[in-house]
Order: sequence, then structure tokens, then C-alpha cells
Amino acid sequence: MSAGDRHYYLGGGDHVTMHGGAGNTGIDKRVTAAPAPPAVQEALRELLVLVPELRAGLRPESAGALDDSLPALRADAEVRPQERHRALLAVAGIAATVGALGVPIVEAVDKVLELMGAK
Repeated sequence: MSAGDRHYYLGGGDHVTMHGGAGNTGIDKRVTAAPAPPAVQEALRELLVLVPELRAGLRPESAGALDDSLPALRADAEVRPQERHRALLAVAGIAATVGALGVPIVEAVDKVLELMGAK
């Protein structure tokens, strides 16, 4: 890094040269998520229709964990694929603990994961 000509090398590959200005604060590296493809959105809607029945049979701790996962599973939610994948796995894990009642949920999660290319 040299202060005279405002040339910065930030180690891992970023290379920044600033030509004048004041109050320069850095590089914006936020990653925004794109909406899910229509087939994934439809599969998520189908999954969410099944969730209330599952939730009704859960203990409060498990219901809370399920509730924590639901925002990432809304069809219109713009979340990173990794976040949606984690939420799907959490829901499938909870559904797997309740026996036959959870089977349709696990199958619906599998369908979403397959459509996302994560399976």
C-alpha cells in the first residue's frame, strides 16, 4: 500500500486505485440473492401448505425451530441458496422426527432440493 498515489493492494486479490476524491470508504461486496425459479417457488408453496399440520404436532422447542426456518422458505423470499438449503434441511430434520406425519414434508423438501440442484 502506498499513500502518495492512493494505490492499495488488499492481499487476497483485490486491487484498488483511487483517483482523487474524499471520504472513500472501500469496496461494497454485498451479495444479493435472485428470486427462485418458478418451479422452485411452486414447490416451496406446496411445502408450506403442509407445515401447519406438522407444526400442530410439535413440542414448543421444535415448533420454534421450525418457525425460525420458515422465512427462508417463502416462495417470494430473496435469500441466498445456502440459507434456503439450510432451512430446508432443518425442516426435513424436524419432520423426520415425527414419523408418518413427517413423510410428506420430507418428500416435499426433497423435491425442492432437487429443483434447486442441491440433491
